[in-house]
Amino acid sequence: MTSINPQLLTWARETAGLNVKEAAHTLGFADSLKRSAAERLQALETGAEEPTRGQLLRMAEKYRRPLLVFYLSQPPGTGDRGKDFRTVAGAASPLFNPLLDALIRDIRKRQAIVRAVQEEVESPRVDFVGTASFIDPVDVLAKRIADRLQFSLQEFRQQSDPSSAFNYLRRKIEASGVFVLLLGNLGSHHTNIDVDVFRGFAVADPLAPFVVINDQDARTAWSFTALHELVHLWLGATGVSGQNIDAQIERYCNDIAGEILLPTSEITDVLAGLRRASIEKMIESMTTFASKRNISSSMVAYKLFRTNVIGENEWRKIADHYRQQWLKSKIKLDEPEVGSKGGPSYYVVRRHRLGDALLDLVRGSLGEGILTPIKAGMVLGVKARNVDPLLHGTVMEGGR
Repeated sequence: MTSINPQLLTWARETAGLNVKEAAHTLGFADSLKRSAAERLQALETGAEEPTRGQLLRMAEKYRRPLLVFYLSQPPGTGDRGKDFRTVAGAASPLFNPLLDALIRDIRKRQAIVRAVQEEVESPRVDFVGTASFIDPVDVLAKRIADRLQFSLQEFRQQSDPSSAFNYLRRKIEASGVFVLLLGNLGSHHTNIDVDVFRGFAVADPLAPFVVINDQDARTAWSFTALHELVHLWLGATGVSGQNIDAQIERYCNDIAGEILLPTSEITDVLAGLRRASIEKMIESMTTFASKRNISSSMVAYKLFRTNVIGENEWRKIADHYRQQWLKSKIKLDEPEVGSKGGPSYYVVRRHRLGDALLDLVRGSLGEGILTPIKAGMVLGVKARNVDPLLHGTVMEGGR
């Protein structure tokens, strides 16, 4: 058996966000009369003992790493995953999450394959990636983006519900050359990533730009997040976004997204009278106002704060109210379990999460022999045998 560099075991554990004691328990190590479970793992990580193949297989599963990574000579670099927009400049992120780290690796792997396909077919570059900057006034850039998308606010609001409105916006964004994915876990509900960890991720590549939305968030928030991440593409800024409003880039992206979905003129004309209203009255008015426009009440509250209609303390109280309200109703909002009576089938859910743009690209690339079924499965997040059923809408067996 090839000798394993013990540094790889430590690296894999630490990047999974586990200390030695936690990892030993997760791997199923047991205490004995001579030593503890943690000491057994430490013996492997120091090189005092060589791991068995069975132990490496468990580490690959629990640390969410491919088995082959343990046979490298040195721990790999972190790679280019973009910036963390969830923190202020110069501050270390307290929000490291091994599931998010694994999800971003997966997204970058998919995007790299899509980029290679786009190069192979000599696809034109998406002309707006990296063309904007902070000096662009909010209203000016908002109009540029809406015009480029051929986005109609009236048509958006005429949709029957927020989900339909998002689907309309998504079609417009994908028609501009951007792939829009709904990904909030690693393929099962056991790996769901909370919106407190991340709300969106953008890959600002002009050949294969990606926008990823955490679908664990409320559906009313998806359109705002999609536009927020789209602004990152216009700025040429790859990275992960959360709920931080202290970073300049996040405030700017929020302001642009808010201006597209809710022009400032409507705030001043319709809601300016809320300056003297009670918190309860504000919440009631914002909820009614938002529901008529297929946007989230939280977005309306944020817009009121950013346009100085309400103060920061009022905004935070209102935002907390909406968050608590959403958490209480989240179980009802979740999709029915796959295979449950009346719920959507696995492939219907998967297709919606992937989006038509990505499905069409993979379908065409397979037909022309540019992609193999294995690589197509990597892009779509399914096993190779399930690629054809997914693409053509027949019943699928098994999962990822």
